[in-house]
Amino acid sequence: MERWRRMQRNRPNPAEIIKPGPGQESVWDYPRPPRLEPVTKPIRVVFAGTEIAAAPASFRVVETAGAPVYYLPPTTVRTGLLRRSDQTSLCEWKGQACYWSIQVGDRQARNAAWSYPEPVPDFGAIRDHFAFFAGRVDACYLGDERVEPQPGGFYGGWVTANIVGPIKGEPGTESW
Repeated sequence: MERWRRMQRNRPNPAEIIKPGPGQESVWDYPRPPRLEPVTKPIRVVFAGTEIAAAPASFRVVETAGAPVYYLPPTTVRTGLLRRSDQTSLCEWKGQACYWSIQVGDRQARNAAWSYPEPVPDFGAIRDHFAFFAGRVDACYLGDERVEPQPGGFYGGWVTANIVGPIKGEPGTESW
């Protein structure tokens, strides 16, 4: 609870928060704790000229101030091109994540994806699903739109034309 209070005190000035237009969502309207939602738009991930993943449907996690993170079912990912790394992280909401590097020929993207092999019960639907850092692969698509990586490189959210911010990620926004 104290972390939530600090986050509220450190929010950007209300004048800096962009009001969403028709068909847009504000990352400031996303909930905390985060929410899991089904996604019916197709998703593709490309690295080294190879389609790493192609999912007709997936899940997204939305959380205050962050771009949505998309989780693709393992059956839609070319897992033979992934190698589990020794990196892990702990999300207070989802549990412990493990990271995956992509290897295609002589190109490698270190820790370009992550998954939750044992998520907390509220996020059980994304067990073993893969999320990809858009900035660590060549391209990620939501429907026909090529996404941009969430600012800063730490978070794995995908920025699309239908979301507005400001979006956390750059130095100084860690406490949002």
